[in-house]
Amino acid sequence: MLLVTDFTTEAQDLLRDPTQFKWYAVTLLVLVMYVYSVEVERRRWDILLAGVTLWLADWINEIANSLVLHFTDRAAIWTTTGDTAYLILIGLTLEISLMFAISGIVFAKSLPEDKKQRLLGLPNRLTIALAFSVLAVVVELLLHATGYFHWEYWWWNTSFVLPILVFGYLWFFLIAAYVYDLPDNRRRLRVVGVMAAIVAASLVAFGPLLNWI
Repeated sequence: MLLVTDFTTEAQDLLRDPTQFKWYAVTLLVLVMYVYSVEVERRRWDILLAGVTLWLADWINEIANSLVLHFTDRAAIWTTTGDTAYLILIGLTLEISLMFAISGIVFAKSLPEDKKQRLLGLPNRLTIALAFSVLAVVVELLLHATGYFHWEYWWWNTSFVLPILVFGYLWFFLIAAYVYDLPDNRRRLRVVGVMAAIVAASLVAFGPLLNWI
């Protein structure tokens, strides 16, 4: 029987430990609020809701990642250790979550108004989503090299990054682009509402009720 990895044990010791709090977390939160307030001021609900969509997509991934640890009792697909203001889930720090909250806004603001325009021979949404995803994977590789971001399984590792690209990031950006391109805010809110309900229900069910994550 495979044992729990050392880095998993290290992360579990940090998991939701309030003594890890750092004051810079307040500043980061205010920065995220500022980014969103700019879009509220401009009434760019398409950009704002695309940003929320990407953030929720990351939460869905992070919950699934935590469940992998529960069912394997060895390691999550990715695990974070080291200094953090708060480790929310086994692979999700407060800093990472706030970063994704801003990333969706940055991505949406990078999209051309004409969704039919092609870029490098591909639909521009796909090209830009791929570019952002490749950049994110490069950053993950650098983080992995620091020893604070851990991968355990061969199918999600330095030798096989395609699943990281597609399932770790690309679908985030594509669904954010989809919400951005919807013709009205009612439809955008419908998608965001469904995703938010999935995240909320999962956190309650797999968190305090079942204690799986």
